[in-house]
Amino acid sequence: MRERRQATAPHHRARGFAEFAGGAAGRLLHAATLLTAEPPARNPRAQELLTAALAATYARWDRLRDDDPYDRARQELVARFARAAWRFHRPAAGGLLSRLTPQERLVLVLRLYEGVAEEQAAALLGLPVERVRAVCTRAVAALRHGAATPVAPPGAPDRAVTP
Repeated sequence: MRERRQATAPHHRARGFAEFAGGAAGRLLHAATLLTAEPPARNPRAQELLTAALAATYARWDRLRDDDPYDRARQELVARFARAAWRFHRPAAGGLLSRLTPQERLVLVLRLYEGVAEEQAAALLGLPVERVRAVCTRAVAALRHGAATPVAPPGAPDRAVTP
């Protein structure tokens, strides 16, 4: 009897994770796409980020017990994005959030898209609450200001755009 329970444990683990991933992957992919500022139709960096975050979450699946798996996966996603942004300093691929720095995108996605409280976002990012608040305010202002002025495509000559 004990051998049978041990044999079915990996199956239950895999099924539980598959159910979680099936329900959460879409929202997590959208968050990753916002973080990388890639177009939704072509987002290989976001997909790579999500795959790595889900793999790390699966590796810890048995130890999650009372923890929320979505929070854990989001934490992995954020940490992996932050490390990659710090290491590689790649320019954003395009889209509305591409004019923001990686830190601004990270704070905005956590605060506005994911609805994470300032205190929780600060703890997750290892920043003071005041810093998270300031970055969020600056990013929102940059987006508002950017929406009012048309942006020329990359490589276009520098000249004023008239309506």
